[in-house]
Amino acid sequence: MYSSILVFLSLQSFVTASPIASLSLFRRNVTELDQAAFEEAQQPDNTATRAFSGTQIRTSDGRCLFVDELSGDFRANLTPIQVAECGSTDGQGWDVITSGKHNNVEGSMLIVSTLTNACFNFDPRRASGNQVILFSCGGRADGGGQVTDSQLFPFNSSAGPLTFTPENDLQSCFTLKGDLVDIAPCAAGNSDQRFTFNGASGASSSTPTETTVPTSQTNNQVTATSIATAISQDPSQVVTSSASDPASSPVATTEIATGGIPNPTESVPVSRAGGVLQPTAVAESQQRDDTATRAFTSASIQAPNGECLFIDPTAGDFRENLIPVSLVKCAGTPNEKFDIITAGKHNNAQDSALIVSSLTNGCVSFDGRRQAGDTVTLFSCGGRAAGEGGTNNGQLVPFTGGTGLVFAPESERNVTCIVPGDGRLNSAPCANDGSQVFTILP
Repeated sequence: MYSSILVFLSLQSFVTASPIASLSLFRRNVTELDQAAFEEAQQPDNTATRAFSGTQIRTSDGRCLFVDELSGDFRANLTPIQVAECGSTDGQGWDVITSGKHNNVEGSMLIVSTLTNACFNFDPRRASGNQVILFSCGGRADGGGQVTDSQLFPFNSSAGPLTFTPENDLQSCFTLKGDLVDIAPCAAGNSDQRFTFNGASGASSSTPTETTVPTSQTNNQVTATSIATAISQDPSQVVTSSASDPASSPVATTEIATGGIPNPTESVPVSRAGGVLQPTAVAESQQRDDTATRAFTSASIQAPNGECLFIDPTAGDFRENLIPVSLVKCAGTPNEKFDIITAGKHNNAQDSALIVSSLTNGCVSFDGRRQAGDTVTLFSCGGRAAGEGGTNNGQLVPFTGGTGLVFAPESERNVTCIVPGDGRLNSAPCANDGSQVFTILP
């Protein structure tokens, strides 16, 4: 009997120490998703209006909410909302939807995982401790639902701090309990019930792309000071400065010293999420396609304004995703070199090209779901954060040869083009008049 008690106590200790592991002991934990069922159940609403896109949600103690897509069922339903250090896990990106297919209530919001496309959900019918979950938006397991008040929360457009009070129980608030989000009666001044969207607002309608990414929200960019400093430092000490607003804090366009910014091979600070680059995660996410057909290798690309595209490998997240594509005076540094891929693992479309950084192996990507000024970034080719994506039409642009290139993402059907912005690439309506042609410099 005593040995049985000791085994039970040891099990309880393990459960307390590991929230993901504890869930697997007594409920849902799958080794892989049923991809067809997942895609049916978790469909993104590309018509929705988003107050925030890809934002982190921070707790009062500075950690971030995240979802593990394998902690629920085979559709990625019933996943708990967990808490970890910001930038340390996948699944920390969230969209805040104020109107759309699953939200027709003014002054309310849906909170949707950018990793799984599932919604914050409160179900009081479930057992205590298991009522706050992510579930298919609309409230039906197979994705066939429309609107449910168990997924709607009052919202006044503030980034917070704010409480998450489900509209099916306005006396209860989502509450931080250890490494999980649970529910408790709302209590004024309870810091465990206060959350903040770590991003800049700006309502926008989504454009369909495949990118589902644990996005960060601070729209950090390269500045002249950070570039000059990085060049003079040892690669293991490279740190780039950040800016909170892509519109007000442009990437500098001053001349860059010879040598550029090296691609780190060790853990160094990265500016996008305020975290640390993880070389193992980078190697997994940014794999070179050695089978690809390349029309150009290590070529510079000159924008219509005469500046060249430039990649700072420390300006993104821990995987070297979400890096702003900067514009600088052409200097021929490795940061300005790109491969033009016309066929391969991530390009199966005729007369199209991927624009791939020769330094990091990331692809120039357009994602209309992201906030204005931050729709163009460097991201894992194939459009999946961990590098497992196939093809993504937000990364494919028309190309039939030659040295002229119009960045018209195939996802946008020649409506939206990638253009020079204020120190970085941005997006705008396609002009179709020759003014948006980039030049490949072999």
